[in-house]
Parts: sequence; C-alpha cells; structure tokens
Amino acid sequence: MLTYKRDLKNVNWEEMKTTLSQDKFDNGRSPEQLRASFTNSYATCIAYAENRIIGTARVLSDGICNAYVVDVWTFTPYRRQGVASTMMRMLLDELQGQHICLFTDTALNFYKKLGFTKGETCMEKVIGKWLVNTLVTQS
Repeated sequence: MLTYKRDLKNVNWEEMKTTLSQDKFDNGRSPEQLRASFTNSYATCIAYAENRIIGTARVLSDGICNAYVVDVWTFTPYRRQGVASTMMRMLLDELQGQHICLFTDTALNFYKKLGFTKGETCMEKVIGKWLVNTLVTQS
C-alpha cells in the first residue's frame, strides 16, 4: 500500500540516503543535510510503500510568485505507477498564482503531461493566474 506524507515527522533520513544511493539519485548530501534541505522547504511530499521511502519531491518558494521544484524521485521498482505524478499534483495544489520552475534533462515528457512547458531556462508552469493566490491578494 502506498502512502504520501506531507510532514517530516519520523522520516528515517539514513534510510532515505541509503535508498537514494542505491538508486543512483544521490547528490552527496549526508542524512543531516537531507533533513535540513527538506525542513527548509516550502512544501514536501514523501511516498512510502509499507514503511519504506520510495519517493520524494519538494518545493522552494516565496509563497507569492515564484517556486522551484527539486528532488523529484521515485525508487526504480515503483516507477511508472503514478508515484511522482501524485506527489507533484499534491505539491502543485499549494502553488496557486506562482510561476514554477524546474530543471530536467531526462523527464521532459513527464513534466509536459503535468502541464509544464519548456522555457528558455527551465521547465515552467503558472498555477492559475500569476500572483493571484490566498497568501496576499492584490488591492
């Protein structure tokens, strides 16, 4: 059974580091650095199969107009089962009015299916109308 957690309570950062390394998605962060990266994020989503981490995604944002999606990963045995799509939709739901940017070399079609277009510098998308969100409304 797959579950998706939006909070970081009881995350096993050592396990995350080990699984990322095994799946060749490790960028060198220590478990402590992974914890800090996720803790300092605007929004996070971690996917679990049973109690094992099998997916991650997080957003850096000012909460008003700009967001950057990073660390979107699904453990290889669980790919093409909707895990990354579910995590992305959960995160995108929180980004109304924001311009969202992400970088990818290998997953262009995946992000296009989620409504992103290839911009000059990154894959990008605006959720709703830019700068129209619930945090700060225009006068």
